[in-house]
Amino acid sequence: MRYVLGIDIGGTNVVVGSVAEDGSALHALGSEPTHAEAGQRDVLDRIIALAKHTIAKTSEEVPGADIIGVGVGAPGPLDTKSGVVLLTPNLGWVNLPLRQIIHERLGLPAALDNDANCAVLGEWWMGAARGTRNAIGITIGTGIGGGIIIDGKLFHGASDCAGEIGHTTIDTEGRHCKCGNYGCLEAYASGPNIALRAVEEIKAGAVSRLASYVGGDLGQITAQTVYQAAHDGDDLALEVVNDTAKFLGAGIANLVNVFNPEVVVVCGGVTLAGDHLFVPLRREVARRAFKPAVSVCRIVPCELTGTAGVYGAAKVFLDRAATAARKGSGAAGRAVR
Repeated sequence: MRYVLGIDIGGTNVVVGSVAEDGSALHALGSEPTHAEAGQRDVLDRIIALAKHTIAKTSEEVPGADIIGVGVGAPGPLDTKSGVVLLTPNLGWVNLPLRQIIHERLGLPAALDNDANCAVLGEWWMGAARGTRNAIGITIGTGIGGGIIIDGKLFHGASDCAGEIGHTTIDTEGRHCKCGNYGCLEAYASGPNIALRAVEEIKAGAVSRLASYVGGDLGQITAQTVYQAAHDGDDLALEVVNDTAKFLGAGIANLVNVFNPEVVVVCGGVTLAGDHLFVPLRREVARRAFKPAVSVCRIVPCELTGTAGVYGAAKVFLDRAATAARKGSGAAGRAVR
C-alpha cells in the first residue's frame, strides 16, 4: 500500500506519522517536543530524525509499504507556492524554505501548508467535519490558528493568509499579542494565555486551589491544569474557562456570520474542558451570530485528537500531487506546489 508521511509542526510538539493513501490507516505515529528555544537548526534536525525513524518503523509495521511523499504542516504565515515559511512568531522562523529542506533531506517530494489548515483538512477528510462542503476549524494550542473549507476545498486567500483566526481582533485596546498587535483572540484564548490569565488572577488575590495542583509553583500552571481544576469545581478555574468560551464565542460568531458554515470544529487541548467550555461557547455564538446561520451550524470538538494535523498534511500532499498530475507536471521530482 502507498503511504504519505504527515509532519505536523507545532509550537510545543512535532508529530509525524504515515497515512495510507485512502486515509484508512495511520502507522508509526511519533512525537517530539519542538524546543524552539534550541534554535532553528536543532528543531529541523530533530524533525528530520523523527521523520526518518517514522519511515523505518512504517516499513517494519507494513512490509512493502511505499512512502510516496511528504506533507508538512507548519505555523504561518507562509507561501505555499514557493514552500517558504515567511514568519512563525512562536518558533522564530523567517523566510525558511522548509519544503525544499524537507525534500532534500528526506529524498521525497514534499508539499507545505499551514499547520492549522492541515488540522482542519484532516478533520474534514477523516474526522468531525467529514461529509460537509463548508467547514471552519479553529486550532487552540501554543497559538490559535484556523482553516476554512469552502465547497470542499481549502481556502487560502490571495496570499495564503486566510484562516488566521487567532489574529483577529476581539478588543481594540486589549492584551498584547506575540504578533505585535493588541487584542488578538490568541492573546486571550491560546493555551499559554489561558494559564496566564489564571495566574494573574491568583496574584491579584483570587482564591483558588490551582496552586495546589503544581506544588505551589504558579509558573507550572498550564491550560490543562485549569481544565482539571474546572472539572474539580474550582471557582477561579471555572471562571477562566467560562471567559475563554466567551472570547472564542465572539471570534467564532464572526466567522459564522461571514462564512455560514455547516460545522465549526474546535481542535486542541482546550476540548479537555468539555461542557464547561462548549455549553457557554455555543450559547455565546447563538447570542452573537444571525439565527439562520446558527441554526445550520454545529460547533463540535475534534475527533482526530493529536493526529488531525498529520492526516491533513498527508491530504495536502495527495491533493497537490493529484493537481500536478492533472496538469501534466508530475510530483515525482522534488516538491508539490
